[in-house]
Amino acid sequence: MRQVLAHRGWILFALLALVGAFALMRLSAAPGYTDSYYHFNAATRLVSGDGLTDPYLWTYIGAPETLPSPSHRYWMPLTSLIAALGMGLANAPGDYAAATWPFALMLAGTALTGFWLGRRLGGRARHAWIAGLLTLFSGFFTRFWGQTDTFAPYALVGSLCLVALGYTNTMGLQRRGDPMWSPDDGLPETRTPRRASLQPPSVGTGPALSADKRNLRNRILFALTGILAGLAHLTRADGVLLLLVGCAAALWPVRGERYPVILRRALPGLVIMTLAYLLVMLPWFAHNMAVSGTPLPVGGTQAIWFREYNDLFNYPPDSSPGTFFADGIAPLFTTRWEAFSSNLGTFIAVEGLVVMMPLMLLGLWVRRHDGFLRGFWLYALGLHLAMTLVFPFPGYRGGLFHSAAALIPWWAALGVAGLDDAVDWAARRRRQWRAGTAKVIFSAALLVVALFLSLSTGLANRVGGGTPRLYDELRAILPENARVMINDPAALYYFTGLGGVVLPNESPDVIPEVARRYGVSYLLLQDVTADGRAADAAPPPLWPVLTGDYSFLTPISLDVPGVRLYAITVE
Repeated sequence: MRQVLAHRGWILFALLALVGAFALMRLSAAPGYTDSYYHFNAATRLVSGDGLTDPYLWTYIGAPETLPSPSHRYWMPLTSLIAALGMGLANAPGDYAAATWPFALMLAGTALTGFWLGRRLGGRARHAWIAGLLTLFSGFFTRFWGQTDTFAPYALVGSLCLVALGYTNTMGLQRRGDPMWSPDDGLPETRTPRRASLQPPSVGTGPALSADKRNLRNRILFALTGILAGLAHLTRADGVLLLLVGCAAALWPVRGERYPVILRRALPGLVIMTLAYLLVMLPWFAHNMAVSGTPLPVGGTQAIWFREYNDLFNYPPDSSPGTFFADGIAPLFTTRWEAFSSNLGTFIAVEGLVVMMPLMLLGLWVRRHDGFLRGFWLYALGLHLAMTLVFPFPGYRGGLFHSAAALIPWWAALGVAGLDDAVDWAARRRRQWRAGTAKVIFSAALLVVALFLSLSTGLANRVGGGTPRLYDELRAILPENARVMINDPAALYYFTGLGGVVLPNESPDVIPEVARRYGVSYLLLQDVTADGRAADAAPPPLWPVLTGDYSFLTPISLDVPGVRLYAITVE
């Protein structure tokens, strides 16, 4: 009877997750920002028979000599491939709803992962339901689930990779001192519990397996971890961190065991995991070798040496240790401190929904001896350190936000479990408290907070399907084959079909060179103010265009407030 009820809970939540995921897709009727435009454009061109190509440049890092050029020289391709699959199966190239229905399924799958983790880490149906709903209605993430971006794909494959990694640590690698775990019930039994009142209830270890079956199971676990790590890397460049974390977790030192013993036990699994990862990534490596001569795009590591975010648009890209330390060591501290401050806010408000942050940390601390969580906390720690100390500007300008999607179901489950831990702690000091009732009330309150944040941010930032006036005007006055130098060439292509390049983070003198190289005939600046500035829509080095006299630029009248359009003349 208990198993019947458990299966019924899974079915009911799966149906709810599907309905909720498709409803959240309706918050986005079109792409809403550069990343989403880019992935959707690439998917549309692929389905339309143009292959993985770009008719524009949004960064000069790894830039080709001519346009169109092979796509995904900076970002990874899986998001575009998923959107293309959706449009292809629906036979609807260019249709946004057709592109995003696979993302709805992936969001529902992520919510189911949160549901399972809630049961695994909390032990009760309440934990499962609240964790699953917190994953689905995840505050500031909610408005992005329906975008053709890496959020939903990475949330699913990343969180599942961490689940598979948890399996490898509790079942694939039997260690002295690690918690025992039974897949039949899903709760850890800690052999040496500390503060036992905060430990989850213990269960048996399940039926024993023969040596052959155990070895086969372990190989499958490592292979699955490698496959999911490969899919994560195919989604985001920093997804390779999951493979590195998998290696670190397998080689994690254990008290009482010598390192050669740990290495000998872990080595076969690490080989299988790496080979499985390569099985997924080799086709993309081969594609890159064919189009650019390298397995991965070159220049991505330049982000380590950015002195400001606009260095992403330098022409030519020149960020290096030499430019970074040109004025001394001070930029090393100022850039990292800026990233730390911003990323801390992301952790508290975005990942932790503010009120859940201390609860999820408490839940993690109480279960810190559970080997199932080793890969998770190593990845969470490594991700935040990488996005703060190694890639600070890409990190705090969206990289951490995107990659933290894989942590959402885990934080949700730990938050609900940590809430129970906090209530139990308080109940031991306030004997009149009814701990069971308090847990239900506070769990419901946590869910209400998440729903409020999700709906308020989601509804306030809905993306409609209309075309902004600027792009209607450009289509009316520019030739069909025109190329434009503009702040967001991906959005320009989406609305008009016109190609182009991004505004360079350089002085106006570089405009003729870029225009000549890529056949660009027009320059457009947006958000122009009366004092000769272009706000955040153009790099400051280009602002002199608004007040200076340049022989290669001819103003063109455009009836759109705050916009300047110029024809570019080059020899």
